[in-house]
Amino acid sequence: MTTLTTAPAPGTPDATAVTATTAAAVLDLPPVLPVVGGDTLVPLVDGRRVGYANLDVAASAPALQAVADRVARVLPLYASVHRGAGYLSQVSTALYETARRTVGAFVGAREDDLTVVTRNTTDSLNLLAGCVPADPVTGEPGRVLVLDIEHHANLLPWQRVTDATVVTGGPTVAATLAELDAELRAGAAEGRPYALLALTGASNVTGEALPVEEVVAAAHGAGARVVLDGAQLVPHRRFSLSETGVDYVAFSGHKTYAPFGAGALVGRRDWLDVGTPYLAGGGAVRRVRAAATDWHSGPARHEAGSPNVIGAVALAAACDELAALDPQQVRAHEDALRRRLVSGLGGLDRVEVVHVWDDAVDPVGVVTFTVAGYDPGLVAAYLSAEHGIGVRDGRFCAHPLLGRLGFDAGAVRASVGLGTAGEEVERLVAAVRALVTEGPRARYDVVDGLWVVVDDPRPVPEGSGLEGLLATAALGADEAFGCLPGDV
Repeated sequence: MTTLTTAPAPGTPDATAVTATTAAAVLDLPPVLPVVGGDTLVPLVDGRRVGYANLDVAASAPALQAVADRVARVLPLYASVHRGAGYLSQVSTALYETARRTVGAFVGAREDDLTVVTRNTTDSLNLLAGCVPADPVTGEPGRVLVLDIEHHANLLPWQRVTDATVVTGGPTVAATLAELDAELRAGAAEGRPYALLALTGASNVTGEALPVEEVVAAAHGAGARVVLDGAQLVPHRRFSLSETGVDYVAFSGHKTYAPFGAGALVGRRDWLDVGTPYLAGGGAVRRVRAAATDWHSGPARHEAGSPNVIGAVALAAACDELAALDPQQVRAHEDALRRRLVSGLGGLDRVEVVHVWDDAVDPVGVVTFTVAGYDPGLVAAYLSAEHGIGVRDGRFCAHPLLGRLGFDAGAVRASVGLGTAGEEVERLVAAVRALVTEGPRARYDVVDGLWVVVDDPRPVPEGSGLEGLLATAALGADEAFGCLPGDV
């Protein structure tokens, strides 16, 4: 069992309601904004249909209704961009470039910062990895410092194309900050300074984070820049490049309530203007000759090919909707749900809630847990089949962290957002309680490394064109989809 030790953020309204962790405190809590599919019914193995409790928004968030409405209005206006002379081409170009400015403004871009439209956070960080300058003396790849708490998207790109050093996080926030500061100083003292420090804005495993301003001060003091993996932070908290001093931020539309295939990298111009063009192709060049190519500077350098206009417009619409919200209202809603998850799950026998640091403050709405005696994949399959709840199971593309914390077999992750209602959180707590006290009612088996309901009676959605469901809840020792436990 576990208890939550952090206090609500200063200035949070209705602090007494936020700190309450009883079922009554959140049961009637409504969503902050309507999302597409928020009223979708899903079948259970016992024949009933219930409202889908989407507690997997940290993986991919549903579209805000306002975003879907914006996309529907723009689709009839879609045409080729940048080089089309037709009226709709001019409209689409204006929509795309306006979206770029909106996205940059949403994350507090400085006057000379660039906003590059990408596919997602992974895309953005791989792009930036190709722009880290080489050591000016030796010509060797630039040095990048990263913690072992990171999602693979903020680890593997640096290991592949830069001189990356992975530091093991400490048991506390203070200890981890000290480890980072010591390594940054050591690099500078040895004449091999780090060019970049890559840091998550919020852990995709626990929602916890380091204080960004302190990290920036340490990095800049040692001559290093900072890139923030904002995939889990930007959809949940207000963030500003200009206010924090962070040099680059990467984030995804599909986690920011705009799942239409666009993301962004926003940050300082100089590296991006001269870095390796991310894609080679039309639109990224000024002139091509048989023997040489003259590449663009600016965002176009990294946006070869026809851009995702609709995705960019959708991301900008989501940014507008989030910017219009009271940030304290968003924080209070999410904190109440998260605290109920931690207290409700942590109060159950055989359930352990995962933490990286005991002294973390202001975590976002991500809670990971295990149930002793049950494989994480079985727990996830049970929650879906018998309760209509969607969660994540596995190691969440964070193998080094889960391994260090002792969860090599994986865990179960619940995550909340703007479209989450308190009833959904209560349903999860009740479902896990029933699992612990009564066990599953359906029969489950492992087929090709995946947990399935034996003789699953649930039909596919009418009109979907599907012939059957595709199992994705993996056996912890042999995870079959995405980030495999056996991979290193």
